[in-house]
Amino acid sequence: MENSLKAHWETVFTTKQSHEVSWTQDIPKTSIDLIKSYQLPKTAQIIDIGGGDGKLVDFLLAEGYENISVLDISENALERAKKRLGEKAQKVKWIVSDINDFEPLEKYDVWHDRAAFHFLTTTQEIEKYVRTASAAVSKFMTIGTFSENGPQKCSGLEIKQYSEADLENTLSTNFSKIKCFHENHVTPFDTEQNFLFCSFKRI
Repeated sequence: MENSLKAHWETVFTTKQSHEVSWTQDIPKTSIDLIKSYQLPKTAQIIDIGGGDGKLVDFLLAEGYENISVLDISENALERAKKRLGEKAQKVKWIVSDINDFEPLEKYDVWHDRAAFHFLTTTQEIEKYVRTASAAVSKFMTIGTFSENGPQKCSGLEIKQYSEADLENTLSTNFSKIKCFHENHVTPFDTEQNFLFCSFKRI
């Protein structure tokens, strides 16, 4: 299953450009605003889970953040991001890993995920994710996931939708909710996907 999942995402990022996938954002404003709201120093350790070739890393670098990691199952996705960033890519730690296999070697002040969590559909996968995050996060977590009014599939894969209560309960052992809100993401195809964004503080 793991190899087929990796193959799926490698194919996506080999055969489709950014304007051909639904999750593309030219300006990831919500994610940036939430990360800045934590009022952490520019030396804060930040990891973007499932960051792929997304542009959050570009904007974080532009804001002056110095310790950014981007994790994705697709090496092709990360190579695209590196190519886009040019020399700036050397300032970023790039991690090729399935989130299910990720074993963090350091603590993160901010764990950001707008791309991976809703693809975890089994109790085992979700519990493993929560254990990994609980061990790795020292301060804050930002999760953007499909809401109950969002898509039921993404990139041909089944996803899990969340209500605010669902997400809060899932993370309640080690994280305290700061706030949640819904937001419509307009895709490159001019369709809308309803997301639930929540910020949490490590207990």
